[in-house]
This record gives sequence, C-alpha cells and structure tokens, in this order.
Amino acid sequence: MIVLLLGAGAWVGFGTSVLGVREVVVTGSRIASPDEVRAAAAVAPGTSLLRLDTAAVAARVHALPSVADVDVRRSLPHTLRIDVTERAVAAVVPESGGFAVVSADGVVFQHLHAAPPGAAVVRVDAPGPNDPATLAALRVLSALTARLRTVLAEVVAPSATQITLTLTDGRSVVWGDASDSALKAEVATALLGQPGRTIDVTVPDVPTIRG
Repeated sequence: MIVLLLGAGAWVGFGTSVLGVREVVVTGSRIASPDEVRAAAAVAPGTSLLRLDTAAVAARVHALPSVADVDVRRSLPHTLRIDVTERAVAAVVPESGGFAVVSADGVVFQHLHAAPPGAAVVRVDAPGPNDPATLAALRVLSALTARLRTVLAEVVAPSATQITLTLTDGRSVVWGDASDSALKAEVATALLGQPGRTIDVTVPDVPTIRG
C-alpha cells in the first residue's frame, strides 16, 4: 500500500499538471520587462514544477544582456519565481542617436537617448566584452581617484595602449595602457594643480607636463 501511495504521489507530482506552472513571477528586472523575461524563460503553462529544469531556465534568462545574475525557484503548488539582478552602469559610450550603456565587464546592455546622471563617458570604436580597448578603458576608469572623477569629461581609447583622459577644463592626461593605473591615478591627481595643458603619466615614475 505504501509503495502504491508513493507511486501515485510521484505520478501526480511529475506526470500530471496538478503541480503545474500557472504563474511566473518576475522581480528585479526593469530594463527587460517581466514579459521579456518570461519569454526568455520559455516555461510552458502546465509544466510540472517538479520536473522543471530551473538551471536551464536560469541560463536562458541570463542570456538577456541586462541580466547580471538570476535566481529561479519553485513555489509550490503553481508558481515559478524568477529573481533578476540587473547589470550596473560602469560607463556610457557615445553612439549615433544616443549612448550605449556598458557594464564593468564590457557588456553593452542598454541603449539610451541620454546618458544616465553621473555616468562616465568612454569613447571606443567597438564597445564590447571582447574589445581590448573597452576593457582597458574600464580598468582605467575603475582606478581613478575621487578627485579625477570629479574633473573627468571622458576617457578616450582608440586602442588598449593609447588611452587619454579629457578633463572638464580642456586639459588632457595621457595614460598609455591600463598597466599601473592606480599609481598613474595618484600621480595625475597630484599634478592637477600644476600649470600645463597636458599631463603625461604613461611612465608614472617619470611624469611630464607640457603646454
């Protein structure tokens, strides 16, 4: 009798829609709408919650550009919960008609007509997680001192080894590549009060000021 009851319970749970999905609740996602997240999750109504591969659902949702992390959980008897953590803005890249929004790992996850308040501007030719110039520029940005951030207009990186900071007063800080960025940031900050239009910290142990 116990075996029969266990078998019947397993059949009800796994083989019928008694514990089937009737609702998919999405939280934490604003860039991708809840309906877009549900579409990416691709969970058919009535799918058994017990048979559902939550890891596969999470992988499909994680493929959305705006999703940094996702947690998929069953809530018996009929609800699937998808909790999304969105990517944070690391910088914006000017593009035709607006700005590409980039995360700290270089992923472009949103396109906006106006830059978010306080977002740093980075100029690169091909923003993306596999672009060396993008990754180098973001490394530099993350190493800047608070004072440099307050006077930064944009980071210009035509290549990973030709990075320059343009300041709000029109001066430039020639950075070179992203190596020793913490030291370069400290040296550049210390030289902000000196006369000259160009601060060169390519070799931070021997900085120069020109103009």
